[in-house]
Amino acid sequence: MEFIVLAVVGLIVLGPERLPTVAKDAARLLRSLREMATGARAQFRDELGPEFADLDLRSLDPRTALTKALFSDDEPAPPSTNGSSPSLQKPGSRPAAPENDGPAPYDPDTT
Repeated sequence: MEFIVLAVVGLIVLGPERLPTVAKDAARLLRSLREMATGARAQFRDELGPEFADLDLRSLDPRTALTKALFSDDEPAPPSTNGSSPSLQKPGSRPAAPENDGPAPYDPDTT
């Protein structure tokens, strides 16, 4: 549907005689950009060397790295202070509050 709207707008703005020329130029530009991106990717891999041959370039995207860091299950869960495993707790229940052994430690350098 969007393609049809773009074609109609292009036909109105550019006119029927210039639209095929502009479409060819746009296709040529997209092809050129795709070739440049492929060449840059290949050059990047060549310059990194064989030790980084299996590097996934999409992992360098900040959003991907953040998602991977937040949602990866590579690290084990920290031990619980109340002796029960967090995975064994009922959903929606809160963990037991730590025992109150006195006031919290105070560090004047951090406040």
